Amino acid sequence: MKNLLITLSILVFCFSSCKKDIKTETENIKVTDSSTTKEPVAEQPLDSAAQMKAWIAYATPGSPHKMMADETGTWNCDMTFWAEANAKPEKASSTAIIKMILGGRYQESSYSGTMMGQPFEGKSTLAYNNASKEFTTTFIDNMGTGILVATGKYDEKSKSTEFKGEMVNPLNGKKTPYREIYTIVDATTRKMEMFDVKNGAEYKSMEIIMKKK
Repeated sequence: MKNLLITLSILVFCFSSCKKDIKTETENIKVTDSSTTKEPVAEQPLDSAAQMKAWIAYATPGSPHKMMADETGTWNCDMTFWAEANAKPEKASSTAIIKMILGGRYQESSYSGTMMGQPFEGKSTLAYNNASKEFTTTFIDNMGTGILVATGKYDEKSKSTEFKGEMVNPLNGKKTPYREIYTIVDATTRKMEMFDVKNGAEYKSMEIIMKKK
């Protein structure tokens, strides 16, 4: 905790120093009576105690991080792929090893298996941002050279998070949107569904059923 407070103190100091160099932009606000103008209200800087409290809240893992930590362990993944809408499904399997890193603030998953007859490796990270109240996921693998990044919010009613992001189509180099739904089915089962866009229409491109060992 001491090291955390020291780090936070440094961050607060840097934050305070940066704010001193930022000039507040002003603009006049027009009202019905053109002879009257309203002075803009400048943002009030936080005092050092409030800044420290905000940084501690931002850096402290909470219940979403506990939910992420509950997935620590080894998972068997049954993977199904579709090249396009109504295409014949392709099957693959992998194993995911999930752990929490950096003091329980982030989740890291390492995947290994086979895909299209080739060895498959992948890594993903999951973060919950205490400030923005949303999840961010990233994914990289040995089947390409890009990184997928998507953000979304958890829905308690459906026990799922809908992520939205963009990916680059290797056939034309253009960015296309994709959507992912991650569902907590039960204590030992997770479902991940991915949706891509082809010819202007969304279709389900992948489904992974994860079972905890």
